[in-house]
Amino acid sequence: MIVVVNKYLVPKGYAGITIFPFILLRYKSLEHNSVFMNHEKIHIRQQIEMLFVFFYLWYVIEFFIRWILLFDAKKAYRAISFEKEAYTFENEFDYLNKKKIFSFIKFL
Repeated sequence: MIVVVNKYLVPKGYAGITIFPFILLRYKSLEHNSVFMNHEKIHIRQQIEMLFVFFYLWYVIEFFIRWILLFDAKKAYRAISFEKEAYTFENEFDYLNKKKIFSFIKFL
């Protein structure tokens, strides 16, 4: 994992984004935020499990389906199964040690 701090690489309204092997941060202080970094590390693992390209494809398709159903982009983002898993376990710092493969599926 490579951490890059650059506010221009992160979409407005977001503090960070993970595109394997990079974690892109809007602010340097986030690099020391253990909860935020754990959230992003969960995304790194998800991307590895899904062989990268399938992660991005699934993510975009699920986002658009949720957006159509919810009529709200922010709610659609929070409803994506990958995000639900990451938000649920971002405070569990040992989660990646016990995470089972494709565990995001239970959040569909």
